[in-house]
Amino acid sequence: MGEEQFGVRNVIGAPVVGTRLAEQTLVCMPPRTAKFTLAEWKMSNDQRCRNSEDQQQLADRVLGECERIREETAERSSIMKATSDRRMEERIGDIEFNKKELQLQRKEICLELEALSVYKTRLQDCLSSLQTNALTISRKCLMLRDGRVGIDLVVDEVEHALQREITTILGGQSLLKRALEQLNEQMRRLRSARYLVDRDLQYKQAAIDIDKGSLSMKPTDLCLSVYEGYTSLDPANISADEYNAYSGKNIQMAAREVTSARPIRVFIDTLLKQVIDDLLTAYHKCNHEFDERIKETKIAKAKLEDMHKETTQKIVDMQNNILELQKALSAKEGYIGLAHTRLGRRAQRIGAELVKDPPGQSLYYECEMLRHSTEQLQQMLHEANASLRYLLQTQIQLEEDINVKMNTLKIDEVDCMTMRIAMDYHAY
Repeated sequence: MGEEQFGVRNVIGAPVVGTRLAEQTLVCMPPRTAKFTLAEWKMSNDQRCRNSEDQQQLADRVLGECERIREETAERSSIMKATSDRRMEERIGDIEFNKKELQLQRKEICLELEALSVYKTRLQDCLSSLQTNALTISRKCLMLRDGRVGIDLVVDEVEHALQREITTILGGQSLLKRALEQLNEQMRRLRSARYLVDRDLQYKQAAIDIDKGSLSMKPTDLCLSVYEGYTSLDPANISADEYNAYSGKNIQMAAREVTSARPIRVFIDTLLKQVIDDLLTAYHKCNHEFDERIKETKIAKAKLEDMHKETTQKIVDMQNNILELQKALSAKEGYIGLAHTRLGRRAQRIGAELVKDPPGQSLYYECEMLRHSTEQLQQMLHEANASLRYLLQTQIQLEEDINVKMNTLKIDEVDCMTMRIAMDYHAY
């Protein structure tokens, strides 16, 4: 039948089985005209009608299902968009709440940093004042007091007080420097916390802007695009618990640093008060020792001046006494010459007249008495001259001591005490 349909016949009439097509002689014949029966025609028409009805029923079911799916997907899309909008609004509210908490903590950090900056300025001013004012003046006082001369170059209570004052100043500087280091470290930690809070606020503000921008979009916007990549469209890998823990950690860290900074201010207040009290105590003690030493020096100087005045008067009296002794010796020379001359003349008597008579004895006693008186006067003149030399030497020593006391008073009362007035201790 197949060969007849395609118009291929075997010319020889032998069967085709077992032969090769290339070895056969083929003749192409036109197909015969199709002829169907009336039953086949009716059956074919009925089959076409049934197929058409089946396809129409299938189309009706498809149309109904499509309408249902359209309505369902539209409703689902609307519900999902409303749900997403509501959750984005809730998320924006949560982020804004955390943002307000962070802003409050940031404000506390800024206020604490401003307060610590004031305390840092106070510490720096105090250290600068101690270094350039108090310590310099105390050391200069010690240096000036080395300019005392003579017996006044003594290690007295003033020098001990100055040494203790310098030790107190250096100790106060050491305490203030350590407090300043702690303050700088706390300020550094506060700045670090503020940086983390600022970064978190920046991230949260960016998230709020993104969510608000997403919330304002509509399905009819022209800026919409469809992602056709292969990777996940949602790259988020941080859970809500981790996010809350991160924000809470930043808030707790900021609050902890602010809480840690407040005791430092109390400590610095107490330290400044203690240091200033110690410095004022050492200052008043040193000034008291200066006053006492100045009083002692003035008393000694006044006593030396009185002694100098008395010595000067004694020198004048001794000089007058020496003049009187010299006059007395000069007066004795005439009497001595007269007595010796008389004895010499009476020694020229001759014979029995050279007798020890009362006049001779009287002249002899007169000569002895004049000799003894002259020796006494010369001895007294020698002692008077020696005493005058000692008095003059004492006068010079007194004048030197008075000058030494005047130099000491100038150093202690004028130079040192004038400088110490500039030593300013206050609470800073």
